[in-house]
Amino acid sequence: MPHRGRPRHHSRWGGGDRSRRVPRAARVTHPGWPAVVGPITTAAGTILLRPIRLRDASQWSRHRLEDEDYLRPWEPTGEGGWMLRHRPGNWPTICMTLRAAARKGTMMPFAIEANGDFAGQLTVGNIVRGPLSSAWIGYWVARSMAGQGIATAALALGVDHSFTASHLHRLEATVRPENHASRTVLRNVGFREEGLLRRYLHVDGEWRDHTLVALLADELPDSAASRIVRMGKASW
Repeated sequence: MPHRGRPRHHSRWGGGDRSRRVPRAARVTHPGWPAVVGPITTAAGTILLRPIRLRDASQWSRHRLEDEDYLRPWEPTGEGGWMLRHRPGNWPTICMTLRAAARKGTMMPFAIEANGDFAGQLTVGNIVRGPLSSAWIGYWVARSMAGQGIATAALALGVDHSFTASHLHRLEATVRPENHASRTVLRNVGFREEGLLRRYLHVDGEWRDHTLVALLADELPDSAASRIVRMGKASW
């Protein structure tokens, strides 16, 4: 299911992909990116995070189109119809926009892989350095792969990478109060509820309340991955 933190000042999208024409040193503008994160093992098999890529188009589109009724109740309202927005031909623009933001140091857009297959996305966005040192984190997993610990494992990997390789201090996410499954995922990884954001985001045709949750780097005694391993939800 998708979860995102408060947008604050920065857009979550923007830019274009010119990675093949940019010198290598210029492409890596912040710690922790690009990177492959994991693996960790769940009931679904081997889970890891890796940078999104252009050839994800067909699998991304297939999952998004098949899972419209599963994902739309939790996703921000977009322009145009669901089918129009999730055609394979739209993926290159989305992918290149996210990767451009990654090069600028404001985002880390990962694909979630389960046994080598594209299973969804996890994005760390609105990365702010300096005295805030924070970001939001969001994800979605295909319905056909739900209930097997993939979201929990992916979120744990994303949290650990954000706090270690990327040196962030705080991660936020927002979730609709009705989304019990995803609230459980967030709680299992260690996120704590901080309050209710009234009519915070336009979702599925209406302004919806969202619960704000957050996790601080010093709240984990070792790592989020170790936490879910101890809970029996994953293994090394």
